[in-house]
Amino acid sequence: MLNDQMQDALNEQINMEMSAFYTYLSMSAYFEAQGLVGFAAWMRHHAEEEMEHAMKLYDFIHRRRGRVSLGALKAPQHTWNSPLEAFQDAFEHERNVSVAIDNLVKLAREHKDFATDSFLQWFVDEQVEEEEVVDAAIQKLEMVGDFGPGLYMLDKEMGEGAAHSHEEEAG
Repeated sequence: MLNDQMQDALNEQINMEMSAFYTYLSMSAYFEAQGLVGFAAWMRHHAEEEMEHAMKLYDFIHRRRGRVSLGALKAPQHTWNSPLEAFQDAFEHERNVSVAIDNLVKLAREHKDFATDSFLQWFVDEQVEEEEVVDAAIQKLEMVGDFGPGLYMLDKEMGEGAAHSHEEEAG
């Protein structure tokens, strides 16, 4: 069973994950409108991952006989000055999520809530991967800059990566 403080913190994390879903979906729409369908597919894939994260938390709260309480979502930003700026925003968001997950682990340990601590380790590992993937995209975008053919190739690569991820998940 979850104590009230842990339950509230996990509910806040659901909201953060849902906000990430909404943000990545907005980024996907931005890229789609720019004709960068590879970046759009990549962001949409990551939006879907964020929804999965929210649902993992949702299900965990219920398994621990807690109560899920969903909060309102703020409208996400819908335009950026460049693909690089969008990915920099995504990276900042991932870093904020990492801090929030670390705080959840700390809270679980303070309350000697070993089940929640164990459950959260998946999120700790996932955040390392999330930051790494977004940072790699930023590094490539910084190399390419405004060079059209480079941006075209990177867009194609990102789209193929998103399609490959979907195939792995389905298979």
